[in-house]
Amino acid sequence: MNPIFDWNFAFEILPTLADALVITVQATVIGMLLAVTLGLVLAMLRRAPLWIVSAPAALFIEFVRSTPLLVQMYFLFYVLPVTGISLSPLTTGILALGVHYAAYCAEVYRAGIEAVPRGQVEAATALNLSRWRTAVGVVLPQAIPPVVPALGNYLVAMFKDTPLLSAITVVELLQQSKMIGSSTFRYTEPLTMVGVMFLVLSLAAAWCVRRVEGRLKLIGGKR
Repeated sequence: MNPIFDWNFAFEILPTLADALVITVQATVIGMLLAVTLGLVLAMLRRAPLWIVSAPAALFIEFVRSTPLLVQMYFLFYVLPVTGISLSPLTTGILALGVHYAAYCAEVYRAGIEAVPRGQVEAATALNLSRWRTAVGVVLPQAIPPVVPALGNYLVAMFKDTPLLSAITVVELLQQSKMIGSSTFRYTEPLTMVGVMFLVLSLAAAWCVRRVEGRLKLIGGKR
């Protein structure tokens, strides 16, 4: 009788799962870097005084937030080549993850910016600071630290959304475990190990976010 969980088989497939884990982590890290950068740009554009700038940004944010991530992945994967833009499946998936979560990060940034006391902006104006220096030197240093926990939540959420990459032929962690299961007819070990890997890395990411949050509070307290 075969054991419910075969440790020998688990150690045998561990290197294969580790290779797929690298792809999952790569997609998450690069996707999140894209999301936090593009999200900040979208937030600033949405708060622009000219409606011709703010309206398209707001429309883009709401459109992305209101459509499923999987649909966006399919759209980029099948439509971009038609326009002459050819990207690898992994690059397409990272782009989809980054743009999708950028829309959510933009709203988080906007909430943080609007929470900065109006008097801070008025004081910067009184000192004859430009809009750029006011935003970079006064507003953003006060707006970003409070929203770090929310951005961290999106990091963990993106990590758990990476299995959707399998829909566009990317062999990430979960897809690799399913391939192992279909070839060996043993699903318990690969799926259990995938669950443990996701749990450990999600907890590690949450711990890192708390460390960054604490560090930003420490720096803010020294001002």
